[in-house]
Amino acid sequence: MDIRAFWKAVLSQDKINLPKYFHNYASIRWHCTNELFTVDEYVRANCEYPGDWNGSIERIETIDDRIITVVRVYPADNSSSFHVVSFLRIHNNRILELDEYWADDGSAPQWRQAMKIGNPIR
Repeated sequence: MDIRAFWKAVLSQDKINLPKYFHNYASIRWHCTNELFTVDEYVRANCEYPGDWNGSIERIETIDDRIITVVRVYPADNSSSFHVVSFLRIHNNRILELDEYWADDGSAPQWRQAMKIGNPIR
């Protein structure tokens, strides 16, 4: 599977081509919000999300039938930023399972800043 093309379809909210990356009976789970989607529901949630989006793949790991990605996602106006870690199980070159963990990017919490530990990654 072309993982870069998949992410391009996700970020461009390409409702025509996005379903082609999935088996019809695939399971999509967004664990941070406790949601389980069918392919149609996932495409609708992704493609009807407001705004225009950009992103960059920061890491891709492949292990047997699994692909793991880390992607930074942000609106076209750069008003916010998110990271998503995705675990994809591939069968016959299509996604059978997709487990995702989304997080808002931001500053360390005040209690940790007060400890004066850690340094910025970038």
